Amino acid sequence: MRLVGSDGSQIGIMPISEALERAAAEHLDLVEVAPQATPPVCRIMDYGKFKYMQSKKTQEARKKQATIQIKEVKVRPKIEEHDIAFKLRNIRRFLTQKDKTKVSLVFRGREIAHPELGYNLLKKIAAAVEDIGVVEQQPKFEGRHMTMVLAPK
Repeated sequence: MRLVGSDGSQIGIMPISEALERAAAEHLDLVEVAPQATPPVCRIMDYGKFKYMQSKKTQEARKKQATIQIKEVKVRPKIEEHDIAFKLRNIRRFLTQKDKTKVSLVFRGREIAHPELGYNLLKKIAAAVEDIGVVEQQPKFEGRHMTMVLAPK
């Protein structure tokens, strides 16, 4: 096998028993790093410290990861202009906080006979926030609900 020292230097090709003796002399572990190579490559290292440093790196990467939440805003087809303005203000706030926003439109009773009112309302909302958000999922009809997902730009 090919042996790499604890400082990263190439020691050379030697039998496994001799490599184990060298690792024991340095009070370190012999770790196989490339078993598919010809000959296999082993390294002398402190394996416990190596695993600890790997877990710290993954923790740091997880900490820097941005978490995106989905906020929901519910509207109705017969909503008044003031109420639309209020809902739009909330949608804008969510999008500026880098959160995705799900706009749910619920039809009640005979309102379901006019789905075009729902489409028009959702298109109006999408047009009002197009400067800070994009439509990630176009308006979709599911039973008595019509939903649309907006994502921040």
